[in-house]
Amino acid sequence: MSQMLVGIDVSLRSHHVHFMHGEGHTLADFSVRNDVEGADTLIQKIIRTAEKNQTDQLKIGMEATDQYSWHLAHYLKAQCKKVVPHLQTAIYMLNARKVSRFKKGYDMLPKNDKIDAWVIADHLRFGRLPHEMQETLIYDALRRLTRTRFHLVHEIARNKTYMLNQLYLKFSGLRQDNPFSDTFGATSVAVIEELDPGIIADMPLEELVEFLQEKGKNRFVAPEEMAKYLKQLARNSYRLDKVMADPVNLSLSVILSTIQHMETQVKRLDKEIERMMKGIPQTLTSVKGIGPVYAAGLIAEIGDIHRFDDHHALAKYAGFVWTQHQSGEYESENTSRMRTGNKYLRYYLVQASDAIRKHDTEYKAFYQKKYQEVTKHQHKRALVLTARKLVRLVHSLLRTKQLYTPKEERRE
Repeated sequence: MSQMLVGIDVSLRSHHVHFMHGEGHTLADFSVRNDVEGADTLIQKIIRTAEKNQTDQLKIGMEATDQYSWHLAHYLKAQCKKVVPHLQTAIYMLNARKVSRFKKGYDMLPKNDKIDAWVIADHLRFGRLPHEMQETLIYDALRRLTRTRFHLVHEIARNKTYMLNQLYLKFSGLRQDNPFSDTFGATSVAVIEELDPGIIADMPLEELVEFLQEKGKNRFVAPEEMAKYLKQLARNSYRLDKVMADPVNLSLSVILSTIQHMETQVKRLDKEIERMMKGIPQTLTSVKGIGPVYAAGLIAEIGDIHRFDDHHALAKYAGFVWTQHQSGEYESENTSRMRTGNKYLRYYLVQASDAIRKHDTEYKAFYQKKYQEVTKHQHKRALVLTARKLVRLVHSLLRTKQLYTPKEERRE
């Protein structure tokens, strides 16, 4: 009895497949369409080749390209279980970067689909593989929402940066020193959209105060002082020619509408994420600062916590590992974080850490300690190190399913 290895190079319209014997020689090499009929053809070829070579163990591998590999991997797992239950079948979703590095071990290999499928099959033969794929539809479904949210949040930030650049053209003083606590708050946006430096400079003070009170819903403590300061900014700002003013105003209006629409969509996603999280048992939300959305982002990317032997493995998966520079008796203290890992998991860990440090005394003290250790990039460094600390807690809570107890409430 023997082992058969199936390497699949996935793509939008077709997949190239390589069958390899456990000893390393080629059994078959072909392409199939990326649809159900193509997947059925692949299964039939697997059955015939496995019978011909008296195979009792089957390993199928493909790069984890998210969209293109998802349908095929789940279809093969379900159908192989039905059609060839006698075969010990395992499906592996391989990290594309690791496959690329494995390929570099061979000299002078060309870059084409046939070779890539062969490399994947040979990677399966050599071992050191990730955990085999499991049916995790609940995590996959949650991941669609949390990753879409990640995408929208980053697009909102990018659009806000672009909008601020446009704002300088219209109202340079407001861009340089905005008196409002939130540039994208209701009152600030009203000033940006409805007024300009010329109008503000010529507007009677009482009228400007009334405008600010109306847009701010009477929440300003000293609206007259705010109005005076706005007038000062307006007088010191550049003026736009009519030819330039109309396009800039339209550009600002469009980008602000886009930001507002995207923020509405994020709220829609948050609502659905919270609904889904009600059906997932977890204790992450027992940590003050981790709400259903951040908990969902963590759970969706981690999946089954038992895939990770300890918190070090989870930290490595998230990309919270640092390079080492050591030679002889010398070892550098200044090291940089390795640019690898799951960016989505890293994002939700960092966001959760930023929220937790505002509520939990232990994490607040740790953040402040790391903040004070350096003079450059203080917040960014402290937050990343706080997120690394959080990894240990997340790993523990997901494994034990126990509620979190703040340090000051724990028994000595």
